[in-house]
Amino acid sequence: MYLYNTMSRKKEELLPQQGKQVNIYACGPTVYNFIHIGNARPICAFDVLRRYLTWRGYTVKYVQNFTDVDDKIIKRANEEGSSAAQVAEKYIAEYKTDAHGLNVMDADVHPQVTTCMQDIIDFVKALVDSGHAYEADGDVYFRTASFPEYGKLSKNSMEDLQAGARIGVDERKESALDFAVWKAAKPGEPYWDSPWGKGRPGWHIECSAMSRKYLGDTLDIHCGGQDLIFPHHENEIAQSESVTGKPLANLWMHNGYINVDNKKMSKSLGNFFTAREVAEKYGYEVVRYMMVQAHYRSPINYCVELLDACKASLERLYTCRDTLDRAIANAPAGAADPDSLALFDQRKQAFITAMDDDLNTADGVSVLFDLVRDLNTRSNDPATTKDTLTAGARLFDELTGVLGLLYNRKQGNEIPAQVQELVDARTVARKAKDFAEADRLRDEIAALGYAVKETRQGVEITKL
Repeated sequence: MYLYNTMSRKKEELLPQQGKQVNIYACGPTVYNFIHIGNARPICAFDVLRRYLTWRGYTVKYVQNFTDVDDKIIKRANEEGSSAAQVAEKYIAEYKTDAHGLNVMDADVHPQVTTCMQDIIDFVKALVDSGHAYEADGDVYFRTASFPEYGKLSKNSMEDLQAGARIGVDERKESALDFAVWKAAKPGEPYWDSPWGKGRPGWHIECSAMSRKYLGDTLDIHCGGQDLIFPHHENEIAQSESVTGKPLANLWMHNGYINVDNKKMSKSLGNFFTAREVAEKYGYEVVRYMMVQAHYRSPINYCVELLDACKASLERLYTCRDTLDRAIANAPAGAADPDSLALFDQRKQAFITAMDDDLNTADGVSVLFDLVRDLNTRSNDPATTKDTLTAGARLFDELTGVLGLLYNRKQGNEIPAQVQELVDARTVARKAKDFAEADRLRDEIAALGYAVKETRQGVEITKL
């Protein structure tokens, strides 16, 4: 598998340090509000990465943090008249509601700043002791001049960064580029005791400490949104590599932005949408489909037309799978057709080729719809054997499972017992050519909110 490495600006082969085990660290949300659709993109994209690697036989250890101490959290707590801890707890729960709605699997570990404080303090101390950081009135700053490679991820030189930095922001800093790894406590803020007095961590230091704690000095993959390349990931690299002397990550993956009607999403433009708001209108699965139908590095232009198209595509997938179920139930027994099995394998290999090329879900989805056409043709052929259709359904389920789609199928297809009894009675009436009774039962079924019709694959029941 080849993945685009932001560090080298080219595709590189995934070569895990431990053979078939892949260690992945993903930057998680700062939990002060509901996640917006921009936040939803990385969690869906890298959930697909995790699912695909697992499907291909890798063991994946996936760590995603929660930033539960931050200026924004403190501000929200003051606005709500609650504590930072209460705000964080509330929005971690809201995040999980949205993530589960999007069919995003929980990470193997979800570390939180507040539960890793000693690890963070120890990391800051290592920076200070080695001369890479210095204390100033209870704050601790990273000394960027001590890390000559600063800017290597974002491809910014120290000279360019110095020229663009604001001068005189804080006279206690040796350089305008130096950044806080520990902040002295202000009145009314949460704090922890440290060698530099009461305070709390800077934003960037937490990921350096937590990724090292749970995954070691060097990650196989570090991922996040493009907006994190600078300064967050740049600062992580400087901190971590100054302490360990080793690369922080072998591969850096960053997903593209989401624009809204061809404009950058922002609160100031009034085009800011939470995942919850969109899901209430379209359902979470349409949002997920929107994320996976595009290559993860490409921008997505969020608009009503795209959501409608995604909804229609999802309905095609559901219809194909429901048709398969009916066809399998009514298909003749017999061995699977060799030509069909060869075609299914061809589709599987095409899917693997797409996904092995920098997780190209856009091409992967195209392959899935090629398979849909194959399966629809065979479902409509009464001579297709049960084993052939079952093999096709198995591959369909595998590919949609890798993409994290069709996860509402079982819930959506549960027919109430009362409706099923009426459908069965109608089938008996039709066989007895009692069409008046069949029509009466059809109307009774409709009164309960369901439609029934006969197809070549059997009886189809749909919710009105």
